[in-house]
Amino acid sequence: MKDILHPLCLAIAGTGFLVLLRDLFKRRRDPALVALAFTYGFSAISYAVSLTPVWVRVDGVFGVPNIVVPIAQGCVILVFALQATVLAHWSKPPAEARRRSRLLLVAAAGVIAAMSVLFVLLTPATTRPTDFSLYYAHDPFFQAYVLLYFGTYSAAEVYLARSCWKYARTATNRSIAFSLRLVTIGAVITLGYSGIRIAAVVGAETGFSVNGLNGFAWACGDIGATLTQIGYLIPTLALRTASAIGWTTTHLRYRRLGPLWSALDRADPGITLRRPARQRQDLLRGRSAHFPLLRRRVEIRQGQKLLRRYLDPADREHAETRRRSEGLTGAGLAAAVTADQIRAALLRHRADEPVAAPAEYADAGLDLATTEDELLHLQRVASHFTPPTPERRDTTDPRGITSGARS
Repeated sequence: MKDILHPLCLAIAGTGFLVLLRDLFKRRRDPALVALAFTYGFSAISYAVSLTPVWVRVDGVFGVPNIVVPIAQGCVILVFALQATVLAHWSKPPAEARRRSRLLLVAAAGVIAAMSVLFVLLTPATTRPTDFSLYYAHDPFFQAYVLLYFGTYSAAEVYLARSCWKYARTATNRSIAFSLRLVTIGAVITLGYSGIRIAAVVGAETGFSVNGLNGFAWACGDIGATLTQIGYLIPTLALRTASAIGWTTTHLRYRRLGPLWSALDRADPGITLRRPARQRQDLLRGRSAHFPLLRRRVEIRQGQKLLRRYLDPADREHAETRRRSEGLTGAGLAAAVTADQIRAALLRHRADEPVAAPAEYADAGLDLATTEDELLHLQRVASHFTPPTPERRDTTDPRGITSGARS
């Protein structure tokens, strides 16, 4: 059972660690995410070394039978301390969370040290990767080892279950509340694992056996730990997914506004205070397009203002008639007509034919209260905009050089 479920747990723990790995190298690191990353890291180590082929190989490298036991279980003790640290940072003021974290890590170090001493006194003679706990159940040093480890294990899982259930009832985010309840369920299931291991020690002294429950014990431990890891991972994955969607959406918006911005920039390069980097370079470097997108919004609006005196009322009337015939109404109609007005104004600007009584832009009356509203509107304008054919200039004619050319 162990070698069936451990690879799944290892995959989940490894995935969690890789997802959070970048948080370890940030200048301003979130202590909760750092603790959570190490939680997955130590959990992955405990699963990896507990696989039977790895167990045998590690024993051979160190020359100590079953040395994997204190290594794996020491990692588990650290996982418990780090999980409680994550909850402390999520629920306590920073100063109190740091103080509690230090106490938890000191306590974990003390338990691991005591386990190491008891393991040295145990001196196991043969490698037992599947039934170590049952094989040595009669050894008094191992009984002390089991009571220490699984007593700590049970106390940690009870604390985790109670805390997560409590925080789930007050969480306003539904995904976080669901995740905390999942952690609670996982913690409760793992109590079956620790309970059977403690029962094996008690049974060795009182005359009953739980050997038939060994597979069930591994199942409780692995299934419960898997649910706990998934519960912790869901909010992180949701945050990463939202961040990735936002990053991608921003770049798509920036790209869609490109033709409209480029046409206005060619007409008057003065609207662009700083030449933008190539988007491909930003994509390859993983840079966000959030600020460039906001700047492009301002530059497009500035370009519209500079074209204001080239807005012919007749062009607007013609555009409204044509777009209405296409079935457009409301904000969609205003966006399409505005796009047509910009194109016509660019042609008039090129011919230097300002209008004596300019019209208003069709979108002048729209209620664009927020930056997001305006960006969505400009996306609609850009979708209807067709850039005018670039002017062919005779390079021998000095009049072909515009006064607004960049130096």
